[in-house]
Amino acid sequence: MNTLPKSTLEKILSAPAVSLDKGLHSSGQWAKNFKNNKQLKKAGRFWHSLGPGFTTGAADDDPSGIATYSQAGARYGFDLIWMALLTFPLMAMVQEMCARIGLVTGRGLAGNIRRHYKKWVLYLTTLLLFAANTFNIGANLSAMASSARLILPEMNYKLLIIIFVAVSLFFQIFLSYAQYAKYLKWLTLILLSYILSALSLHLNWREVANQILAIQLNFSGDQIFLICAILGTTISPYLFFWQTSQEVEEKILAGQNTIKLRQNEVKPTELKKMRTDVWSGMFFSNLIMFFIILTCGAALHNFGITNISTASDAAEALRPIAGDYTFYLFALGIIGTGLLAVPVLAGSASYTIAETFGFKQGLFYKLKQASAFYGVIIIAMLFGMSLSFFGLNPIKALIYSAVINGLVAPVILILIVQMAGNSKMMNKHVIGTRVKFIGWLTIFLMVIAGGATIISLII
Repeated sequence: MNTLPKSTLEKILSAPAVSLDKGLHSSGQWAKNFKNNKQLKKAGRFWHSLGPGFTTGAADDDPSGIATYSQAGARYGFDLIWMALLTFPLMAMVQEMCARIGLVTGRGLAGNIRRHYKKWVLYLTTLLLFAANTFNIGANLSAMASSARLILPEMNYKLLIIIFVAVSLFFQIFLSYAQYAKYLKWLTLILLSYILSALSLHLNWREVANQILAIQLNFSGDQIFLICAILGTTISPYLFFWQTSQEVEEKILAGQNTIKLRQNEVKPTELKKMRTDVWSGMFFSNLIMFFIILTCGAALHNFGITNISTASDAAEALRPIAGDYTFYLFALGIIGTGLLAVPVLAGSASYTIAETFGFKQGLFYKLKQASAFYGVIIIAMLFGMSLSFFGLNPIKALIYSAVINGLVAPVILILIVQMAGNSKMMNKHVIGTRVKFIGWLTIFLMVIAGGATIISLII
């Protein structure tokens, strides 16, 4: 029997290992090139620079917002999609004022209201915020559970709500602030599901553009109600308090543990970073709003589905038209955004109450160190959970919660504009005339929308 020469046999047997080695070398080279790519490095630095402003903007697209935008798209097609362009600068300016107050004063919003306004103003603000937030929590939990049951219909509705509450409390209470901030930041990426939902429809973008430009406004009671709901869910009171408090948390994370340290001169680079962070977050938030209205307008309104009454309707209606892929993206998006927004709602309520009554507050504290602060988070969650157990109609509850936000926001916005323009508080970092004008314009628009909504409900 002829045998292969040793060298030939060795080559044959070595072939898999040689191929693997070459593959690993190529992969390593590709990974090295990928890692050294200038554009990717730039994107990585940008992502790393994003903080409270970005997560706050993403948290704005909670199930309440998704429900409102879905209703707008299903009911009126692309007629209200212009709201995404209107609310972006308004929202960004307001959140920048809140962030500026936190950066310069080293205190949260309620802490500053406590120092510069009468007690009844502080207590009224706190009461309104807590009421609005707990209602929002309940509505969001209902929407999350309803959406989860679309994917897992055998799961018990109330059990799902309990699970969502437990998960939210675990992350908020038992993670350090640094870990929790990273969790929130990565969770924001779930919102990309709504962009993917729209892209999965394979739309004719030229036709879409023509429809968007041919908007028709009738200013009916229902349309005014939805406009107010959109304003209320994009310019929400809980975002004001959360943004300000998170700027303070970031300072504490950087080692500025006392008010005196936090009130050191704010560097221009800090303000620039804050502005980039806030405007990026608000742009992302409004971009998602645009795509949700677009998806529901194209997939629901254009097919005659104009009435969404439950959370199941919003996602389920997409299934036969857009397919399972879009359906799952939409449903999972509601769950993911809820996990982002519900802790923010509870947290902002807790920051407000703790600062109102002078309790220790902050996610950098351990549970025992700030028991009242964490106690309020738990109570807010339990209140919200109780509301959701009463069988709230998820979509209607979410839209009404957005309207409540729209009615509460102007009261708090007046205080924000006044404080941001107060030279005794802000020193040389007071807001300019342009920002002040946008602030008062926002208040005016929200008062008009809120008043029109009340009239439309009465008539």
